[in-house]
Amino acid sequence: MPEKETEMNAVKKYPVITISREYGALGRTLAAELSERLGIPYYDKDFVKKAADESGYAEEEVKTEGEELKPSSRMLNSILNSAVSYSSSHDAIFKAQKKVVLELAKDPCIIVGRCADHILREAGADVFCIYLYAAVKDRIGRAEELGENGSANIQKYIEKRDLLRRTYYKQYTGCEMGNANNYNICLDTGRISIATCADIIVEILGRDQ
Repeated sequence: MPEKETEMNAVKKYPVITISREYGALGRTLAAELSERLGIPYYDKDFVKKAADESGYAEEEVKTEGEELKPSSRMLNSILNSAVSYSSSHDAIFKAQKKVVLELAKDPCIIVGRCADHILREAGADVFCIYLYAAVKDRIGRAEELGENGSANIQKYIEKRDLLRRTYYKQYTGCEMGNANNYNICLDTGRISIATCADIIVEILGRDQ
């Protein structure tokens, strides 16, 4: 068998990997590391573009509304969703994202966030679900690098972003984000380096080959 074909067959053995994470817990960093080590693509910014194309919403809207939901908006959605004609932008974006997740999952890849873990489990896909977390103090440095807090206190901003993600996840999956029962592995990136996290995951996936 040609070497290239052998390599392709080896790649196809990997499941789809999903990474759920707290804000600033280095989800994108781990995705990039695993992508390089396993030779499979990861989707984050590219995912936003695909979902925007699918939904008709602007990329910025998908970026801001595709993973986060205010508790007040969740309550409004719950009340109004009983009306046949009502559909929020969050609903439309989620439907588009779900379609993109299922399309991407036809081949081994890594998907960051977007409720991909729940969507793929429901679809019966071969999926390996990761959850990354860390104490707020351990995420401050990464959050400062992202520079998305503006003039807001960085610790309060991290806590706010966590709440928005948890609310969104609960709204569209009915599950609690961070519940260990919903993941294959949970890793504290405040105590475990990304390189070591990748070592652990690659070893686990290698054993499953």
